[in-house]
Amino acid sequence: MHKKLFIPGPIDVKQDVLEQMTRPMIGHRSKEASILQRSISEKLQEVFYTKEQILLSTSSGSGLMEGAIRSCTRKKAAVFSVGAFGDRWYKMAVSNNVPADKFTVEPGEATKPEMVDEVLGTGKYDLITITHNETSTGVMNPVEEISKVMKKYPEVIWCLDAVSSMAGTKIEVDKLGVDICITSTQKCFGMPPGMAVASMSKKAVEAAKQVKYRGVYLDLLELYEYIQKKDYQYPSTPAIPIMYAMDYQLDKILSEGLENRFARHLEMAQYVRAWAKKNFEIFPREEYTSNTLTTIKNTKEIDVSLLNKELGKRGYAISNGYGNLKEKTFRISHMGDYTLDDVKGLIQEIDDILGK
Repeated sequence: MHKKLFIPGPIDVKQDVLEQMTRPMIGHRSKEASILQRSISEKLQEVFYTKEQILLSTSSGSGLMEGAIRSCTRKKAAVFSVGAFGDRWYKMAVSNNVPADKFTVEPGEATKPEMVDEVLGTGKYDLITITHNETSTGVMNPVEEISKVMKKYPEVIWCLDAVSSMAGTKIEVDKLGVDICITSTQKCFGMPPGMAVASMSKKAVEAAKQVKYRGVYLDLLELYEYIQKKDYQYPSTPAIPIMYAMDYQLDKILSEGLENRFARHLEMAQYVRAWAKKNFEIFPREEYTSNTLTTIKNTKEIDVSLLNKELGKRGYAISNGYGNLKEKTFRISHMGDYTLDDVKGLIQEIDDILGK
């Protein structure tokens, strides 16, 4: 039985989008490939609200996260973590011999602008990483407030992990002043996994030119320069089938209208939050709740694994807590092409199983 996936990703993909992946292959050095990659990039600029260059990578979002911190840290990186995926960015820095310090908060709390200001005020750091939407804790960081602080530090490169939020909530990359904004296909875009995307500012490009050891496959400077020289070509073989699907899905996203899409995600989030508050508790501090995924505190100590097993028999799947939050929390995503009716269907089944 096919399950509707209300997990942090991958999520359901519409049949017409999946069918795009069955189109005949083209040579990745052909003019057709350049046209396809340029088309995707130009549409993504609209979704990102940016005029900067878009980079496409045959990897998960983690690939471009690693590429960003390795390619653009000249002196030292400040990694702001609100959960497991901020911690991962720090691990990437350490594993690549990139000098970095990690700044954490209590689970469920956000990275506050005052915290960023205090850290950057030391003058030790020339790059920061922020997780926009942390799927382990359900926190969406206040990037608009953080952006005001970042304007005080024009020499610092700002890397933003928007893997689980881009195309589900408004992120105005250029207005915020984000230098490298990273996302991937399998979450709010409603596509299969396998491709990551980033915007890269000219400031980040200049920073990368000062870094000697940037790696090879995930060298963001090489990706950037190759696109400029070779008319939207890439140094390595791209995932053509996913690109077919993405070009098609981006047309659908832009046809829906970005503001309409964001409103739909918020509507689903508000419904799940209201249900969670009535029956359990929301895990993160309420003003920082995510618009694409809700992490719920398991106050009734239900057996989440058993709940999910029963949901599976009815064609649904949610997610247990992540890491040390397993069984202490559970998570319901509301992203991609789902509607409020889809979410209501899921909640109705949960209520039925729990005997509400």
